[in-house]
Amino acid sequence: MAYMTINVKGKLLDLSHPVVMGILNVTPDSFYQNSRKQTENDIVKRVGQIISEGGTIIDIGGQSSNPKSSLLSAEEELERLKPALTAINREFPEAILSVDTFYGKVAEICVNEYGVAIVNDISGGEIDKNMFETVARLKVPYVLMHMRGTPQTMTALTDYNNLLQEIFYYFSEKTVHLKQMGVNDLIIDPGFGFSKTLDQNYELMAALRGFKIFDAPILVGISRKRMIYNLTESSADESLNGTTVLNTFALQNGANILRVHDVKAAVEAIRITDKLNEYKF
Repeated sequence: MAYMTINVKGKLLDLSHPVVMGILNVTPDSFYQNSRKQTENDIVKRVGQIISEGGTIIDIGGQSSNPKSSLLSAEEELERLKPALTAINREFPEAILSVDTFYGKVAEICVNEYGVAIVNDISGGEIDKNMFETVARLKVPYVLMHMRGTPQTMTALTDYNNLLQEIFYYFSEKTVHLKQMGVNDLIIDPGFGFSKTLDQNYELMAALRGFKIFDAPILVGISRKRMIYNLTESSADESLNGTTVLNTFALQNGANILRVHDVKAAVEAIRITDKLNEYKF
């Protein structure tokens, strides 16, 4: 794997060796019930768990991407994020925080006032047209994800003439635009589970190595998603094994960041994959 770094608050974070991004949902309606943390005590405990289990980045989100959830305003989202970020900064001042938001205003306040290091935008700048300009000004790493529509409408927007061709074109167009604007640290997220059918998600995963053409770190977020539990006829609660299987495949095919609920399992997948990579035949 090529040497690959992003600038995180003035320090280089090496992603040539895969890292884990632990999910922190400060929402009442995220699809995986066990990930919902709303009290200050629960939030602090969750961040401590992510760090102690080997997580490198904490991805905090105040807005659920569950299709059944309501779309919050930027102000409502900030109302959820601010107390959580205050508590995290107090207890874990060295933690690398990413904010999961598609609002430029939320990104700006989280970075400037709460020291958030990375902006993770599931909409690829489509919901808030000011997002690209905002991250260019903030000079922070930006996770560019593929999605059509909004979380509330995405399940009806799965009709592609050529899935891979259209998604690769989406990224080629947006990465050029962002780089022209001065966004130097881009992370590519194919958007598993967003505006894609079960079969489309697996076709996309099978083609993961192709995303290396963008010469940017690849983030894979499939943790306990419907693409796993619909295929295995189980539930989000029963999807840790399927998550680990897919994360291992992703690691073997170029993933640099695993975004997960279960940090310990993902760290172990990286360690075991590393061991296998020591032997080349």
